[in-house]
Amino acid sequence: MTETPLQFSNSTELKRWLETQTSTSLTPVQAEAKELKDDMNLTLKAMEDNSKLLFDISSKEIEKRNMKVYNRARALNKLSRLFLDRFKKITTPEQISYESINRYTQDVQKVLFVTDIDIKNWFPRISPFFIMDRRRFLAIYEKARQAHNALNDFLTKEYVKIKMLEETLQTVNELQNVEKQLVAIGEDKENTKNERLPIEQEIAVLEQKISELETKGPIDKLNLVNTEIESLNNELKNTLRHLQKPFIKMQALATMGGGGGITPDELKKITQYLDAPFDALVSEQTGYPVLKEILQKLEGMMAKDTLKLKPEKQRKAEQTVQEVLHQNGLDKLQIRCVEMANTRDQLLASTKMDEIKANIAQFQQQLDQLKARKTSIETHETVKANAYKEAVDKISNLKRTIERNVYSSIEKKIQIT
Repeated sequence: MTETPLQFSNSTELKRWLETQTSTSLTPVQAEAKELKDDMNLTLKAMEDNSKLLFDISSKEIEKRNMKVYNRARALNKLSRLFLDRFKKITTPEQISYESINRYTQDVQKVLFVTDIDIKNWFPRISPFFIMDRRRFLAIYEKARQAHNALNDFLTKEYVKIKMLEETLQTVNELQNVEKQLVAIGEDKENTKNERLPIEQEIAVLEQKISELETKGPIDKLNLVNTEIESLNNELKNTLRHLQKPFIKMQALATMGGGGGITPDELKKITQYLDAPFDALVSEQTGYPVLKEILQKLEGMMAKDTLKLKPEKQRKAEQTVQEVLHQNGLDKLQIRCVEMANTRDQLLASTKMDEIKANIAQFQQQLDQLKARKTSIETHETVKANAYKEAVDKISNLKRTIERNVYSSIEKKIQIT
């Protein structure tokens, strides 16, 4: 029959149950590890004190300047100072765990190892002096080795058996910490969202105000006029399209000094008719005399084949010249263009337009500032959303790890929801 997993809805409940299940096996082992660690600390303290004693004794002998002892005293002084520095650097763990005791044992082993080498290398050289001091130090050193062996044997033979249980409890603690982080991140996310929503509402209000100003009153009329102006500009370009090539060749001739009788003002006007025919026609007097003067010169150039146009292009250009120059083909267009230009200028010059533009500029500035704040908040939201997802994923992984470790350690199936 398949065992039904024990269900845990929160980590607090899980930790309480796990501590109950593991206390009989975990607590005694940790208590003995603490006792062995304390013994190790006592022997290390004794080693440190005895190293200090060797240092003091050797320092006094050095001061006596007895040449029989002087060199050995200096060697012992230097050696004891090394011992003292090493033992002081060993950090004793405050919390009892397999990992902390393992690190502690390895650190002590390294110090004892190099100390043993120094003893073997230097104590024979110091002999026969300081014999009682050296024997006392060796006795304490041997106790330190025994304490280390006892702690290390317990770690590798007994403590290792409950290592996974201990790690599982540590993982539960980590799970609780991450769950607290998740709550804090969630609150931060909600606060950020609450900060963003009013800004979005302000943005919507400002955009509505700008839209109303742009689609009603003078602005709307100006938009319609500009649309009509653009249409007239395109119509003029289409009407004068067959003059484009001849005009470009006239520009080239005038620029290179080829003559044709084109004046600088006429050259500027040709450029204007090529780029912005609406503005060019509006700037002309009634009947567009400058354009007609240009067309007369163009007509003469084409008659003399000065421009070297292809027959078909020349035929179409001559037809356009005939319509504009001799049949006043742009009269109606000029009237419409002038009307639109006057209407546009009147709208632009009105005090109402100035007021509306000022309001739009003010609203737009406020809108840009709000959008910048919104972008900053959204960036913060993205960071928090990523952190929230990472925390959720980490919690899920920790829960699965705890479930596996509990089953491996005490053969009980659990499920953390």
